Amino acid sequence: MAAGGRRAVAGLLTRLRTSALMIRTLASSHSVSQNIPSSLWKLGRLNHVAIAVPDLEKAQSLYKDVLGAQVSKTVALPEHGVYTVFVELGNTKLELLHPLGEKSPITSFLQKNKTGGMHHICIEVDDINAAMAELKKKKIRILSEEPKIGAHGKPVIFLHPKDCHGVLVELEQA
Repeated sequence: MAAGGRRAVAGLLTRLRTSALMIRTLASSHSVSQNIPSSLWKLGRLNHVAIAVPDLEKAQSLYKDVLGAQVSKTVALPEHGVYTVFVELGNTKLELLHPLGEKSPITSFLQKNKTGGMHHICIEVDDINAAMAELKKKKIRILSEEPKIGAHGKPVIFLHPKDCHGVLVELEQA
């Protein structure tokens, strides 16, 4: 057998030994985790990152005309006090937020951040009501008493940023 062939076989054997060790480690850690009670709800995928923008048309143009992304039409959500535009990224979305009405939460954000910036992240959950109940028990503040219908037509809640390391977190029913 040529030297190159021996090296390839040796490399394959090393990878197989490493894989076997990893499988044994995962199998043993699985048996330990069986004693931990599972949650009644699960976090899902990152749905979107929301960005507050002072000029919605300019922001739409950046993502559509300059970066070549697929950009939705503007949708007004009066119950949330925002205009929204979604930018499709393949594995997730950006949500562009612009104030709608005098009591918009985005207005105060933009007063502190004149050029805009990241406003919140949105993570999907498989059971928003179970998530709310458990998070309340864990003393995580929820910014509404009940879920509201969000931009995707699904129930959403927001978690207080002071309880989430300075990040406003939106949970959305998957």
